[in-house]
Amino acid sequence: MKVADNISVEISVVLGKAVTPIHQLLKMDRGAVIELDSAVHDTALLYANNRLLACGDITGVEDHVAVSITETVGALRSE
Repeated sequence: MKVADNISVEISVVLGKAVTPIHQLLKMDRGAVIELDSAVHDTALLYANNRLLACGDITGVEDHVAVSITETVGALRSE
């Protein structure tokens, strides 16, 4: 058995933030749009287990969305 075989990592990408009352969230259906406090070309933040790792640009490749990392955590601070 390899040491790294059973390690779970939760990856999160933050595109922006929004404040929405819970009653509005409960009324939302599939496909609902939530307006974020960021613009299309703003930087996305990449977290692993709630620790900031990197930031990058969001790109589209055919039917997929990807994050192109532009800066690593050494130059960033945790939020």
